[in-house]
Parts: sequence; structure tokens; C-alpha cells
Amino acid sequence: MLMLTLALLAGPVATEIVLPAQPAPLHGTLLTPENTTAAAVILPGSGPTDRDGNSPLGVSAGTYRLLAEGLAAQGIATVRMDKRGVAASTAAGPAEADLRFDAYVADARAWAAEAASQADQPCAWLIGHSEGALIALKAVEGGGGPDSSKVCGLVLLSGAGRPAGVVIREQLAALPELMKTQAFAALTELEAGRTVADTPPALAALFRPSVQPYLISWLPLDPAALIAAYDGPVFIGQGTTDIQVTTTDAQALAAADPGATLKLWDGVNHVLKTAPADRAANLATYADPALPLAPGVVDDVAGFITAHPQR
Repeated sequence: MLMLTLALLAGPVATEIVLPAQPAPLHGTLLTPENTTAAAVILPGSGPTDRDGNSPLGVSAGTYRLLAEGLAAQGIATVRMDKRGVAASTAAGPAEADLRFDAYVADARAWAAEAASQADQPCAWLIGHSEGALIALKAVEGGGGPDSSKVCGLVLLSGAGRPAGVVIREQLAALPELMKTQAFAALTELEAGRTVADTPPALAALFRPSVQPYLISWLPLDPAALIAAYDGPVFIGQGTTDIQVTTTDAQALAAADPGATLKLWDGVNHVLKTAPADRAANLATYADPALPLAPGVVDDVAGFITAHPQR
């Protein structure tokens, strides 16, 4: 009984942490192993994705919680957070029309400094998943501001390697010709920094007026250009059965930064779980929190982090 108690006490400790922000604080979880060797921040993907990697839009895979737990088992402390407007950080979210991509970037830098401080480490890694990968890249652009020295390096998981407009056009290629023409014209305007007054009702979810300022702040960003300008260590991880981001994106990132480490995980999908290419079966894993992360994901990420001395 004593040994069991000691074993439980030696496990990672989860602590609720609060990051001061305007108009309200941001909330997250610090998971600290018994002997911490490094710290990292897990930056979530797009939409209402919470600190565990779940979303009311049908995602309950628990990807970020599982990643944090796996890294803790290898001595890496993590902070994962509810981003602005989501879950416990709902009050920190502005109106949709007032949201800009740079707000997430500033938060990422602040969380890196907080994670390093909380874990008593000189710096923290930014682990960006999906849109979080682009946030991580933007966070270190041009030195990254006053918190730049708190970023050890980047781990980019399931992240786009091309500008969003290129990817969106690929995704909309199957639309009827007239609607596709209208959508592409709207994208061109938004990429040029101009709002669009008239969009087809069928495309309202993508181009509604309140989201256009955010799109204007996001669409011009080029992940390949950002990674090429960064001189720190970078790990790129991508699954081959990801139906949202493809290996083309991972390879574009790797081509732009020859010093980066690229790992393609065979049979792994967007939420980093083993999944077939079949769309229905692939999406079924998004709603299965009991399904573990695919073999190799945690080991490869942890191995890269531990192999690089903290700057």
C-alpha cells in the first residue's frame, strides 16, 4: 500500500493556472512531472478548440490532454490552454468582428514565458497543432518581441505549409463552377485586405461579414516564409492519413527549412491517432477519447525536445 501511495504521489501534477490578459484572464492547465527536464506550450487548432483538444463541433479526441500526459511521462512539463473565447477563457474573447490573428500570437508568446517560469525552465517549446502551428511560426517572427527569449524552439504538428488561401481553394475546388468563381473572387479580395459586401448565401459560414477582418489578418501569412526566417530548432510532424492537412504541406515546410526535422507518421490522421484513409472511419476517431495517440507521436516529439539543449 505504501509503495502504491508513493507511486501515485510521484505522478505528474496538474495545476490550474491563470494568465493575466485583457479584457479577462486566460486559463490553462500546467502538467508537471516529478523531474522536469523541459517545458512546452501546446497551441490549439482553429475554432472553439479547448485545452484538451476538444470542440463542441464534434471533436472529443482529447488529443492535447493525451499529448501532455505522454510528454509528462518523459519529463516534459506542458501548459495547455483554453484560448480566447473558449471554455474557461470565454470572457477573454472579443466580438468576432474584433478578433485578429495577432491576438493568438501575442497570447502564445505570453504563455511561453509563463510556462518557462512555472516549470522553472529557461524557455519553453511551442507545440502548435493545426492552426496552432502557424501561430507558433508567427510568434517567433522577427525575434518574437520581449518574450522571444522564452521560446526554445518549435514543434509543428499537422500544420499547413502553404498560405491558407491556397489550401482553401483546393478544398473548394469541387463546388459548382459559379459558386467556386464567387468564392475565389472573395478570397482574392480578402487576401488584398479588402472586405467583401456580397457573398453567396451558401458561402455565408466562410465569408460572413463578422469573420472577414480575422480572415484578412490570417490569409496573407505564408508558413514557408515564416519557417525559412526562423533560425531555431524545428520539428515537423505529419500523418499520412490526415484528411485536413496533407504531407504536401509538411514537405513544403521542410523544404523551406532544410535544418528542420521532418517525421511522416504512416496511417496517422489530423488528431494524431491511427486511422484509415476512409473518411467516415477517419472522422470516427475524432470522437473517441479512449483511443490513444498513434505509436511514435509522443516518442518522436519528446525525443526531439530532449535532444536539443535549451537556449
